[in-house]
Amino acid sequence: MAEHAEHPAYPVGLRLRGRRVVVVGGGQVAQRRLPALIAAGADITLVSPSATPSVEAMADAGEIRWERRRYQDGDLTDTWYALIASTDAAANDAASAEAERTRTWCVRSDDAEAATAWTPATGRSEGVTVAVLTTTSQGRDPRHSAAIRDAIVEGLRDGTLTAPHHRTRTPGVSLVGGGPGDPDLITVRGRRLLAEADVVIADRLGPRDLLDELPPHVEVIDAAKIPYGRFMAQEAINQALIEHAKAGKAVVRLKGGDPFVFGRGMEEAQALAAEGIPCTVVPGISSSISVPGAAGIPVTHRGVAHEFTVVSGHVAPEDPRSLVDWAALAQLRGTLVLLMAVDKIGAIATALIAHGKSPDTPVALVQEGTTAAQRRVDATLATVGERAVAEDVRPPAVIVIGDVVNVGPDPVAAPTP
Repeated sequence: MAEHAEHPAYPVGLRLRGRRVVVVGGGQVAQRRLPALIAAGADITLVSPSATPSVEAMADAGEIRWERRRYQDGDLTDTWYALIASTDAAANDAASAEAERTRTWCVRSDDAEAATAWTPATGRSEGVTVAVLTTTSQGRDPRHSAAIRDAIVEGLRDGTLTAPHHRTRTPGVSLVGGGPGDPDLITVRGRRLLAEADVVIADRLGPRDLLDELPPHVEVIDAAKIPYGRFMAQEAINQALIEHAKAGKAVVRLKGGDPFVFGRGMEEAQALAAEGIPCTVVPGISSSISVPGAAGIPVTHRGVAHEFTVVSGHVAPEDPRSLVDWAALAQLRGTLVLLMAVDKIGAIATALIAHGKSPDTPVALVQEGTTAAQRRVDATLATVGERAVAEDVRPPAVIVIGDVVNVGPDPVAAPTP
C-alpha cells in the first residue's frame, strides 16, 4: 500500500464522445455510472444477463446497447474504456485480464487494486467538473474523496467558494428570485450569481441577510432609495439596471419571492430587451406557497382542496382599477391565497361573503413567513378584518383562506430558522 503515496494515480479527463465503452454488469454500480458516460457521448455497450429497471430503461430509450448475456473473452476489442461491475467474480477477473492485454483503461467496482483506473468522486457546477481522489498509507479513501467533493461543489454552488474569472464576462442583468425571506431558501443558481455580481439592486423583501455575505467591492443599491417621483418607482429601477449594465457591470436584481409573481419582473425584462441588454431570469420560491407551508398550512390537501388561487390584494374590490373577479373567487371550493392584502383584508372578506362565501371560512394570516419573526394569526372570514387590526398584522404577510387552514396540527409558535 505504501506505493500509493510514492506513485499516486495520474489524473486525466477522458474524452469519450463517439468512442466505444463497455460496461460489464447491469446492477446498481452501472445504474450510477451510466448517466455520466451517456452525458459524455460515449458509444456504450452493456454486457449483462440482467439489469435494474433504470438501466433497462436506458437501453429501451436507445441510450445504450444491451447484450443480454454473460461476459465473453473478446468483448473489449477496440474498447477505449471499460467498467467492470458484475456480481460474477470470475467474469470480472477475466474481463480485467483482457483489459490489461488490450491496454484498455479499466475500472473495477469489486477490486480497485486489480484495476488500471479509478473513478474519482465527481461533481459539477456551472461548467466546472470537480473530481477528487484521495489516498492514504492504508490505501484509497472513497468516503473522504466524496466529502471533499461535496464541500467544493457546495461552495461553488452557493457562492461561498469563488475564483476570479479570467475570461471576459458578458455584462448583463440577472433577475433573481430570492425566495420568501429565509436566506437558505434562495436557489443555488441565484446565490452563485449574487457571488459573481458587481452590482446588486435589492428589494426590501429580498433575503437581506445575503447582502452581508457579498464581497466589499460589490455595490449594493436599495431599490427603495433610488430617487424617483411618486409614480416613477419602476421606471427609475429600470433605468438603474440599464445604466449599470451598459457600464459593463454584472448586475443582479434581487427580488423577493419569484420575479414573475407580482414582482414586475417582466416589466424589467422588457425594458432591458428594448435596450439590447442580455437578461437571465432565475425563478424563486414564491411566498404564496412557501409561507403557508412554513406555517403548517398546505395550499392543497387530498379531500379538502383540489386547487389554489393566488391573488394580489393591493387593490380593494370596489376600486375601479381592480382586475379581480371576486364574485367568481367566492364560488371556488379550493384555497385562496392573498398577497399584499393586509390593509385590504376587511374589504376583501366583506366582498367574498357578499358573493356567497361562508362567513365561517377559516383564515390564517402569516406575517414575516420563513423568518425568525414569523407569526400566525387565525380567524374566520367574518372576523379577519377586526383580528388583523387587533393583532397589528403588518406587511409582508400572506393570507390563506379555506379549509386547509385547519388541516394541520394546532398552530404553534414558529421555530427560529
